[in-house]
Amino acid sequence: MQKTIRDPALWNEWHPVALAEEIGTVPKGVCVLGEKIVLYRSSKGITAMRDLCIHRGVPLSLGRVQGDRIVCAYHGWEYDQSGACVCIPALPKHQAIPTKARTPTFACCESLGFVWVCLGEPSRPTPIYEDFVPSELIPLRMGPYPVQASGPRVVENFLDVSHLMFVHEGLLGDREFPEIDDYTMVEENGVFRSTEIAVYQPDPDGRGHGVTSRYTYEIFSPLGVRLTKTADGSDELFHLFLFVLPESETTCTAYMLQLRNYGQDIPDHVFVDFQNTLLAQDKLIVENQKPELLPLDLQAELHLKCDRVAIAYRRRLKELGVTFGTD
Repeated sequence: MQKTIRDPALWNEWHPVALAEEIGTVPKGVCVLGEKIVLYRSSKGITAMRDLCIHRGVPLSLGRVQGDRIVCAYHGWEYDQSGACVCIPALPKHQAIPTKARTPTFACCESLGFVWVCLGEPSRPTPIYEDFVPSELIPLRMGPYPVQASGPRVVENFLDVSHLMFVHEGLLGDREFPEIDDYTMVEENGVFRSTEIAVYQPDPDGRGHGVTSRYTYEIFSPLGVRLTKTADGSDELFHLFLFVLPESETTCTAYMLQLRNYGQDIPDHVFVDFQNTLLAQDKLIVENQKPELLPLDLQAELHLKCDRVAIAYRRRLKELGVTFGTD
């Protein structure tokens, strides 16, 4: 049986669990850090609670929503938004419902078109990423992308610039131009940011136009990062956020938020299909990496100057005490 892991760094973080439109009056089960959670929407908003009826251990996600309550499929026990059982059909009406008849609830919010859950005590009412999303750019949500790999492995792959020429050859890179000029990492208010990294890209976003792009990577949280991209001789601006839901030590689900100031006349599916292609290429790599857990000991693997972003990421995870999905 999978156990909940109370990771010291991830416990109080907001984690993306679904696209906002996925949560309605049909219960949806998700997993965060090994904890099974059920989500549903009622007149009082979205509720997140442990996906477990206290009576006989049946997942509440198998049940149904009735009014503002979720009803267990096994014996009809009804739970309100606080997690308290407020109706037991088999109990005589004059008998009080036991105070023990309740299931834990968790902090939940909607932000940027996603639903987020925090198992512990969030430091702010919504995820930090809201503060870094330019309101004037076109937003496009992508995912979910289930990956059979640890969350940190998926994030580090996203931060790896030197794989573009080989894993994404013909799209994000060209193996004839593999060199990466030196760059540095800086920290400002807890956000780690790279200086610009120049990369020649035959087709960086699915439109078929080759350009020299300038990448900037930012690390906001253990499982939330952003790529900002500009192109030489162009006023086009592109942002791509990666948010990763840590489910188990070796499984996760990735979500993406793309923002750009161009392509208003291009159908969304062009950009989504392109990103789907890139994710499929990346999955083949990260699902086969060994060790499965991301090593935080920098002596465990060989690193180059072009790996500065990944090195900064591993150091940051170690500083924060992240244990889930790392070694």
